[in-house]
Amino acid sequence: MSAAGGGRDWGSPVPQRAPWSLVAATAALCLLSATSVRTAAAAPMSREEKQKLGNQVLEMFDHAYGNYMEHAYPADELMPLTCRGRVRGQEPSRGDVDDALGKFSLTLIDSLDTLVVLNKTKEFEDAVRKVLRDVNLDNDVVVSVFETNIRVLGGLLGGHSLAIMLKEKGEYMQWYNDELLQMAKQLGYKLLPAFNTTSGLPYPRINLKFGIRKPEARTGTETDTCTACAGTLILEFAALSRFTGATIFEEYARKALDFLWEKRQRSSNLVGVTINIHTGDWVRKDSGVGAGIDSYYEYLLKAYVLLGDDSFLERFNTHYNAIMRYISQPPLLLDVHIHKPMLNARTWMDALLAFFPGLQVLKGDIRPAIETHEMLYQVIKKHNFLPEAFTTDFRVHWAQHPLRPEFAESTYFLYKATGDPYYLEVGKTLIENLNKYARVPCGFAAMKDVRTGSHEDRMDSFFLAEMFKYLYLLFADKEDIIFDIEDYIFTTEAHLLPLWLSTTNQSISKKNTTSEYTELDDSNFDWTCPNTQILFPHDPLYAQRIREPLKNVVDKSCPRGIIRVEESFRSGAKPPLRARDFMATNPEHLEILKKMGVSLIHLKDGRVQLVQHAIQAASSIDAEDGLRFMQEMIELSSQQQKEQQLPPRAVQIVSHPFFGRVVLTAGPAQFGPDLSKHKETRGFVASSKPYNGCSELTNPEAVMGKIALVQRGQCMFAEKARNIQNAGAIGGIVIDDNEGSSSDTAPLFQMAGDGKDTDDIRIPMLFLFSKEGSIILDAIREYEEVEVLLSDKAKDRDPEMDNEEQPSSENDSQNQSAEQIISISPTVDLVDQETPEESSLNSPPESLSPADTEDAADVSPPEQTSSPTANHETPSLDGECTDLDNQLEEQSETEENSSPDVSWDKKAQPIDSILADWNEDIEAFEMMEKDEL
Repeated sequence: MSAAGGGRDWGSPVPQRAPWSLVAATAALCLLSATSVRTAAAAPMSREEKQKLGNQVLEMFDHAYGNYMEHAYPADELMPLTCRGRVRGQEPSRGDVDDALGKFSLTLIDSLDTLVVLNKTKEFEDAVRKVLRDVNLDNDVVVSVFETNIRVLGGLLGGHSLAIMLKEKGEYMQWYNDELLQMAKQLGYKLLPAFNTTSGLPYPRINLKFGIRKPEARTGTETDTCTACAGTLILEFAALSRFTGATIFEEYARKALDFLWEKRQRSSNLVGVTINIHTGDWVRKDSGVGAGIDSYYEYLLKAYVLLGDDSFLERFNTHYNAIMRYISQPPLLLDVHIHKPMLNARTWMDALLAFFPGLQVLKGDIRPAIETHEMLYQVIKKHNFLPEAFTTDFRVHWAQHPLRPEFAESTYFLYKATGDPYYLEVGKTLIENLNKYARVPCGFAAMKDVRTGSHEDRMDSFFLAEMFKYLYLLFADKEDIIFDIEDYIFTTEAHLLPLWLSTTNQSISKKNTTSEYTELDDSNFDWTCPNTQILFPHDPLYAQRIREPLKNVVDKSCPRGIIRVEESFRSGAKPPLRARDFMATNPEHLEILKKMGVSLIHLKDGRVQLVQHAIQAASSIDAEDGLRFMQEMIELSSQQQKEQQLPPRAVQIVSHPFFGRVVLTAGPAQFGPDLSKHKETRGFVASSKPYNGCSELTNPEAVMGKIALVQRGQCMFAEKARNIQNAGAIGGIVIDDNEGSSSDTAPLFQMAGDGKDTDDIRIPMLFLFSKEGSIILDAIREYEEVEVLLSDKAKDRDPEMDNEEQPSSENDSQNQSAEQIISISPTVDLVDQETPEESSLNSPPESLSPADTEDAADVSPPEQTSSPTANHETPSLDGECTDLDNQLEEQSETEENSSPDVSWDKKAQPIDSILADWNEDIEAFEMMEKDEL
C-alpha cells in the first residue's frame, strides 16, 4: 500500500481490522521496537558508558528538581539565577509567557511522571502527597487554556496513570485512591467554559476562579487563538473522559478538532497559524510545522493511536501529504502561505519544529526525519543550543534558548527506531552542553543569547517534564525502567497515558466526519505497521549515507548531495531569481527582473530603487515570482537592519562558588575598546565612591586594578568611564538605577558617548539592568571577593579548563558584514532623543542610524508597487554555493514542476488574481515580521 506523502511501500494491509487496543498499540510502538536494526557504522556504545550517562542525567535532574523544591516550591517555577520562586504578579510581567503560571505549583505537577520514569518512586509518592495537600486550583488568575491543559491536566493524568500502575505492583502508593484523577476532573470542569463559542474552538485564556466573560474574570474578550492552542486538547480531554466516564470532555475536544479540519484551506490542505474563534476565519494565513501549529498535527496522529478512530489518521495523512509537498524542502521546513503554498512565507525557522522528526518516526517516514534532525544538530554544534529561530543560511534570527526539549525528543525516537548509536552520541552532546553552558548553582538557566552564552532567570517546567525524561530513556535499557514504557503514549508535554484507554468507556460516537469534507479511500492512510525490512534496508550505512551530505550544511562550504537538488535540473526548469542573489550589475539578473515586472530606478546618490508592477510581467507565473522577490527584498531589509545593531555582551562571574556558571546579559558602549575585537577583561569588582561615578573618585585605592561598579544617572556614561579610568580601574559596569528593571522585560541599552571625542576612554564599559546588577551586588555582600569577566560572549565555564582555548564559534555580528548579500533597510534616525546618554539596542526601526542604514525600503500596496532600495555594488554570498542555496529553497517548487503530470499552465493564475491578493500578501508578510514565538 502506498502511504500518503511518503511514496513508499509499507507492507500489505490486513484484510480485517484487529481490535482497537491491538491496532493502537501496534501503530504507536512497532517502529520503536525495531531497535535491533543497526543502520549506521558508528561504534556501539558500551553498557557501562550508557549507564554512566544515565546516572549523569539522574544527577542533573536532582540538581534542577532539588533546587526547585528548596528555593521555589510552592511557586510555579524556579528562578535559577536569583534562587527564588517565580510567583505570578510578584515579578515583572513577561507577557504571554506568564499565562502558563496559575499559582498551582506548576513545576511539581509537571514533574510527577518524570520521577517514576527516573525510578524515583519514593520521591514520587512524596510529591503526590504535596500536590494533594498544597495545590489549589481555584485561584483568581487568568491562565492559558493550552498551557494549563498540556502541563497541569496532562501532569495530573500522567501522575495518576503511573500511580495506579505502582499501586498494582503492590509496593508503593497503596494508600492512593484516585485523588489526582479527581483533581484533574475538577480542573477539566474549570476549563470547559472556554469552549462556549459558536465554533466550538476554545477561548485562549480563562480565569480559574471566575471562568469567562464575567467582569471579575478579566478575560473572554479575545477573538483569536492559535491552531495548536485549539487543536492540542484531545489526548488529555479524551483520557479524562475515559478515566472518569464523563464524556463531555472528549466531546468538546473532538468538536474543536472537527472545526479546524473543516476550516483547512481546501486546495492545499494546510491550516494557518491563527484563527478567529467566532467566525472561523484565518487571521494568520502562513502555515508550517513550528510555533502555533506544531502539536495540532502531533495530536491527530496520536489521537488515532490512543483512541483508535480512523478519521484522525485520515486527517493526519492528508495534512502530512501537504506538508511534504509544500513545506518540506529537505533538510529545511519552511512556512508557506496556505492559499499560495508554492510561496514561502518566511526565510527562517523556529526551534519548535525540532519535534517534527520524532513525529515522522511515529508516522514511519524515516529518511526526512534523519535529514531534518541532522540539519538541526549541525546548528546546535555551531551555537551549542538551538536558537529560538534561525535563518535558512543558519544564522541566528532570535538568539534565546529556553532549554527546549523538542530536539532531545526527536533524538530519542530516532534512536528507538533505528538503534543507531550515532544518536547516543548526539544525546551525550546535549548533556555536555547543558552542564557546561546552562548549569548554575541553583539549577539550569535558560540562555538569553546563544551567541554570548548569557543567561535568563528562568527554568521552565517543561525542562523537568520532558528534557530529563527523554535523555534518561535514550540511555536506559529495558531493565532500567520499572515499567514497560511501550504500554504508554507521550503527550506533547511528554506525559504518559496508557494505551489501554482505547478500549475504555467508548461511549463517544465515532462518526467519521472526515469523509464529509473530502473523499478519501484506503490509499490515503496506512492500516498496518510499516514494514521494517523496507524502512531499514540491510545496508548498515543507510542512515549514515542520509546524514553525510548534511555534515557541512551549516558551514560556509557548499553542502553537496542534498535531497532532490538534481531533480530540479533534470526537470529543465530554472529556479527563479532570489533576492539574496540579486546583483544590480548583472545583465542577466536585470533581464529576469524585467520579465517579472520589476524595474530599476537609479537614484542620484548611487543607489538603485526596485519597483514592481505585476501587470507588466511576462506571465502570471513571472508576476508571482516577482511578488516573492519583492517580499524577500523587504524581509532582507528588516533582517539586515537587525544585524547592523551591536549584539549584547556578557558579564560572567568566574569566582567561587560560581566558576563562570552565571552569565549576565550586558549592553555595550559606543566608546572604549570593542570586546568583540579585543581580549576580554577579567578582574575583581569594587563599588565606586561616589556610587554614581559623576565626580573624581574618593576611593581610588579600592578600584585600582579592578572593575568598577557605578550607578546609572546624574551624568553622561562617558564621564563615568573617564572618572573610574582616572582612578585606575581596568573596566566598568554601569548598573541601572531603575529598581526592578531586567533584560528579561526591557531592551538592552547601548551606552552612547557625550558628543565629544571619546578616544581617550581606553577601558571597556558594559551596562547591566537592576536585576542583573543586583546579582553581582548580592554576591559581593555574601562572598566579598567577586571576580568577573567582561567579554563579547561567555567563555568556558569549567574551572579546570579556564586556560584552555574556547572552541571557535564566530560571532554572527562579525560575520554579517562579509555575508551580506544586499544592503536594504529603512532610512531612520540613530540616537534615542529621550535620554542624551543612551540609545537602545533593540529599539524600533525609528531609532537606527542613517550611517548604519544607508538604504530605503518603501511599500505601496494600493498601487501594487513596492520599492526596496539596494546598494549598486552587491557581492554574492559564498560564491559557488549560490546555486545550491537556490535549489534548497526551491525544492518543493521544482519537485512540483518536475512531475510529468504537472505543467506550468496548471500552476498559472490570472493576473487579476495576483493583483487582488497583493494587499493580502503584504499585510500577512508585515504581520509575520512582527510575530513572536
